[in-house]
Amino acid sequence: MAPEEEVWDRGLQSERTRLAWVRTAVALSTGGLGAAGLAVRSGLPALAVVVFALAALCGGVLLIRTRARFRRVQAALHGGKPLDSRLDAVFAWLGTLCVVAGALTFIFTVR
Repeated sequence: MAPEEEVWDRGLQSERTRLAWVRTAVALSTGGLGAAGLAVRSGLPALAVVVFALAALCGGVLLIRTRARFRRVQAALHGGKPLDSRLDAVFAWLGTLCVVAGALTFIFTVR
């Protein structure tokens, strides 16, 4: 295959993926912290505060893991190896489910 027809460009795909993970992590952490603060000020049950704080924690963990994940992706792309991002996906899903649980708690307790 000619260099012009390569499937991936050197570094840009993994950089875009890294930025997407950063956006996800920042949204989870800031949204979780903001929602936890709102839940405390609104007098919501402790469950809402805990799940929003857990979402923020998941976002923080994703943000910390972003650099290591970027290096693994680069090594896999250049080495022709398969990518493994299951743990990062688990943190992203767990954070998202915590936001949903907190939102449902908010909906069912505020009338």
